[in-house]
Amino acid sequence: MIRVNKKIKKIIIMISIILVAYFVISFRNIPEEVDYGVSFNTLYARELGLEWKDVYDAILDDLNVKKIRLAAHWDLVEPENGEYSFSEMDYQVNKATQNDVEIILAVGKRLPRWPECHIPYWAEDLNKDAQEKEILEYVETVVSRYKENKNIKIWQVENEPFLGIFAKEHCKDFDADFLDKEIELVRKLDSSREILITDSGELSTWRNAYKRGDIFGNTLYVYAWNEWMGDFRSFVMPGFYSAKRNIWNAIYGEKEAIIAELALEPWLDKPVVEEDLDVQIHRMSPKKFDNVLEFSRKTGFKTQYLWGAEWWYYMDLQGNDWYWERGKEIFKK
Repeated sequence: MIRVNKKIKKIIIMISIILVAYFVISFRNIPEEVDYGVSFNTLYARELGLEWKDVYDAILDDLNVKKIRLAAHWDLVEPENGEYSFSEMDYQVNKATQNDVEIILAVGKRLPRWPECHIPYWAEDLNKDAQEKEILEYVETVVSRYKENKNIKIWQVENEPFLGIFAKEHCKDFDADFLDKEIELVRKLDSSREILITDSGELSTWRNAYKRGDIFGNTLYVYAWNEWMGDFRSFVMPGFYSAKRNIWNAIYGEKEAIIAELALEPWLDKPVVEEDLDVQIHRMSPKKFDNVLEFSRKTGFKTQYLWGAEWWYYMDLQGNDWYWERGKEIFKK
């Protein structure tokens, strides 16, 4: 009986230590008000069959967004080798500046939206060294063009670069040393701004990304879908994200951490325009939408960039204005 009691006591002590440790590392100050922004992507607007300028203008003018994350996709900026096209990027940056919107501008081969790595046709068959040389030239051209703009507050270098299990068929093998060269180049070109490095919220430890940037950004997906499980809700809790942040802050020093991609659009297995509206609404219903916002608030991350405003606009055009009107409420606050 004594041995049993001692064993039970040890188990209780171990469980208590684990619970206390989890409470300590997952500690977070939950903000009353979250500082929201939006990620915008011309590629996604086009996929939805929309005129991207109409969507972008509505996000800034109608939603009244004051923080935006833009992406200078390599294939759009340099469609031909050595020939740059900045008309779209110029419009986005200038419009945001006119509206006094703070800008995160992302550069690199791997940037938001499928197929993740956006490589111009002319660079696809280049060997590794030749392609990397071209990437650095493109990064330098973009940063040099926009670094005098006062509304650009942060440079993002690549997007989820350490998420090797996703889109590998498009991105090939990842080279961390080359990422360091990109970061070094951006710092050399503009030492006045901080650099954002992002990583998957659920599928990564964050270590490699966290130690490199001045600011860390993670993605957050509460509701998802795949062919084996169908619709499912993430099993992790808000403390999972704050615990990882606290651990790496303790190791690498305190730094700002944001949610760079808070998913508020449906996860689909086909293009949006080919999917029934009922399926889209089921996978990101108004109830799920608000659940995501409340979940993300409980992570304690003060700054959060919402993902899916192009889809809210699309749904509005389909006769369902709930998402767009909800967006207005969010940014009115």
